[in-house]
Amino acid sequence: MNRTASFTTSQLADLLGCQLEGKGDVVIRSLAPIEEADADQLTFIANPGYRRYIPNCKAGAIIISPELDTPPHIERFVSEDPYSSFRKALELLYPPRQPDIEPGIHPKAEIDPTASIGDNVHIGPFVHVSAGAKIGDGSTLYSGSYIGQNSVIGNNCIIGVGAVIRHEVTLGKRVVIGDRAVIGFDGFGYVPSETGFLKIPQVGSVEIEDDVEIGAGTCIDRAAVGVTRIGRGTKLDNLIQIAHGVQIGENSGIAAQTGISGSTRIGSGVLMGGQAGLTGHIEIGDGMIIGAQAGVTKSFDIKGMISGYPAKPHMKEVRIEAALNKLPELLKRVKELEKKVKD
Repeated sequence: MNRTASFTTSQLADLLGCQLEGKGDVVIRSLAPIEEADADQLTFIANPGYRRYIPNCKAGAIIISPELDTPPHIERFVSEDPYSSFRKALELLYPPRQPDIEPGIHPKAEIDPTASIGDNVHIGPFVHVSAGAKIGDGSTLYSGSYIGQNSVIGNNCIIGVGAVIRHEVTLGKRVVIGDRAVIGFDGFGYVPSETGFLKIPQVGSVEIEDDVEIGAGTCIDRAAVGVTRIGRGTKLDNLIQIAHGVQIGENSGIAAQTGISGSTRIGSGVLMGGQAGLTGHIEIGDGMIIGAQAGVTKSFDIKGMISGYPAKPHMKEVRIEAALNKLPELLKRVKELEKKVKD
C-alpha cells in the first residue's frame, strides 16, 4: 500500500478530533492491526474480541475508547467511536492515489456507432459498448467489460474488469461495479412440463440507483417483468446473488455469499451478515439486522436482529442454542432416572 503522509501523534490528534494521552512526538507513518503494529504505526480497538492483544501491543499509538487501559509506552487517541476515528486516520495517512488512467477510448475497444459516450470517459481495451448504450460523463470502463444494448451508465461510474452489464440496465451516478460482476442476466424462471422445463421470458430490467457499490462476482438478475432495484447508497459485498424482481431499499449493507430469492423486498438501512439466505416473496422491514448464515423463511418487521435457521429474533435463538447445549447432560440424567424407575 502506497504511503504518502506521516504525522506526529500531536498532529494526528488535532486532525482526528481525539483527546491525546502522551507526549505527542511519536511519528506515525502507517496503520496496522493491533497484533502486528510496530513503533511507527497506529492501531485501534473497536471489536472487544481484540482486547486480548492490548498487553503485548508494540504500536506507537492506539485509537481506543475511554474505559480501556493500555501499556504506558503507547500513546492513546481517546475516542467515543474508535472505528470512525480509524476510518478518518486511513484517509489522512493514505491519501487517494491519482488515477492511473486517462480519459480516452482504447483502439481495441468496440463501440457501436449508435452508442452515446460522454465527456472525460475512459474505455479500456476489449470493452464492448452495444447499440443504443449511453455512457455518462467521467465514467470508467475497465478492460474486458461489456455494456449491453440500450443500457445507461450514469456519470462518474466505475465498471470493473470483465464486468457485464446486460441490455436495458440503468445505473445511476457514482455506481461502482466490481470485477466480473454480472448485472441483468436472466432470472431463474421455468415452468415444469411433460417435455421438461419451459423457460419464462425475462423481459424486465435492473435499476441501480446513485452511489451503490457492487462487489466482485456478484450477480443481479433482471426481473421477469418490472424491475429489480437496488436503492441509493446500498453496498453489496463480493459473491452475492440477487434474484429477479428483488427490491432493496436505500443505504443497506449486505455481506458476501448472501442469496436473496425472487420478488423479496428489503427495506432501507438493513444489514445482512455473510451467507444469509432469504426465501422468495417475503418482506424485511427497515433497519433490521440479519445475522450471518441466517435462513429467513418468512417476513419480519421488528426492531433488532434475527438469526439462526429458521430465522427468529436473536435473543430467542440464543436461548434455544443454550438449551440445546444442555441436551447431552439432560439425556444422561433421563437415562439415570429411567434406570432408577426400572430398578
